[in-house]
Amino acid sequence: MLKSVILSGGTGSRLWPLSREHYPKQLLALTNKYSLLQNTIKRLNGLAPQNTPLIVCNESHRFLVAEQLRNIDINPSHIILEPMGKNTAPAVAISALTALSSDPDALLLILPADHLITNIENFQAAVKIGMPLAEQGYLVTFGIVPQSPETGYGYINASNQIENSTALFIEKFVEKPNLETAQLYFESGDYYWNSGMFLFKATQYINELEKFCPEIMQACRQSLELAEIDQDFLRLDSESFQICPSDSIDYAVMEKTQNAVVVPLDAGWNDVGAWSSLWEVSERDDFGNVVLGDVLLENVENSYIRAEHRLLATIGLKDLIIVETADAVLVSHKDSVQDVKQIVANLKQNHRNEVELHSKVYRPWGSYESISTETRFQVKHIIVNPGATLSLQMHYHRSEHWVIVKGTARITRDTETFILTENQSTYIPIGIKHRLENPGKLPLEIIEVQSGSYLNEDDIVRYEDVYGRTKLNI
Repeated sequence: MLKSVILSGGTGSRLWPLSREHYPKQLLALTNKYSLLQNTIKRLNGLAPQNTPLIVCNESHRFLVAEQLRNIDINPSHIILEPMGKNTAPAVAISALTALSSDPDALLLILPADHLITNIENFQAAVKIGMPLAEQGYLVTFGIVPQSPETGYGYINASNQIENSTALFIEKFVEKPNLETAQLYFESGDYYWNSGMFLFKATQYINELEKFCPEIMQACRQSLELAEIDQDFLRLDSESFQICPSDSIDYAVMEKTQNAVVVPLDAGWNDVGAWSSLWEVSERDDFGNVVLGDVLLENVENSYIRAEHRLLATIGLKDLIIVETADAVLVSHKDSVQDVKQIVANLKQNHRNEVELHSKVYRPWGSYESISTETRFQVKHIIVNPGATLSLQMHYHRSEHWVIVKGTARITRDTETFILTENQSTYIPIGIKHRLENPGKLPLEIIEVQSGSYLNEDDIVRYEDVYGRTKLNI
């Protein structure tokens, strides 16, 4: 039976400031009302009846991923949590072992969560071409029919067609070329963009990986054997996974196996790897502009302009990317957007929060948004979902004032528990255990004023938490 495996572990740093480490690009709605992750799953509809996906994601994204799946009525067979990123070869090995535990004949369709495909019919047709080949023991990848001499992708060289199929035997994989070489590849017709999508039997992949990288298989088996079930999640053993070598499917298996084949795919594919890519795939006005949000234009051409929180006025511009968020603004020429990663590196080096979090931060119980931050105080707008509960916690360095502006709150403060409603407030002194709950059927909204010598989120000591979080697992 076909089992889809969705790899959702990336961060998408080239789409900063919209994409952040704790809210990466696969969770963003960039081209329609659904996120890239949701669109990846929705394009599988009809391909395999009652096919529940297997998701592999970063532990810090687990609640966001689970919530997005619930929003489109998807009940995944597993959400596997990686303690740390080890590239695609181990992630797929864990997925293959997991799939085999319930289906010894599992056929795996490996899909990155952050790609865009506009022609779903052609995509599904390509998968159906690959399925019988995978059943025969081939390791199938999907090569994108190039639309231009692109230097940002790796290539697959293939020319000999498999009998009774449009698939081709792979001659070799090649790294990202320079422009002159990419032009030769494009003109030859024998090269395809490497999409990072795969189709093969779980047993076949495990056999090949065991042959070429046995140390990866050993670490993956052990981390899965020692894994724990945590609510909706399968939490891999961190110590075992830590020693696993980091490698991609391409390097670990596909470039070494004798059984690699490629199915050409022409389906409006884009890996949305940079803001210029998003400009290319988005609907543009008569002047070549992509405009999103509250934007005013005057003499602007061929630009991508996105305003998330306020009015953005632009005059006399051409070929620019401008992205506004609540706490950061990016301005770049379209030819320089690959260098956004350097900005992200600088933010990390300077320990800036803007690389990790938006001003609005999502938690399993709801969200909070920083309204004002100064040296010794901070104001937040907190939303608690109906029935949700924050952890029982304490702070060493800050006190908190809570003002209820909407809904009903059940508050635990030291040994007392009480109810507050709209326009009522309470005070939580430093060092006092406390908890906030929403017992109602509507969202609870409060304004929190923090005051103290240290206001960062790691000043949390958790005593109880229904979401299984630790002190540093925020």
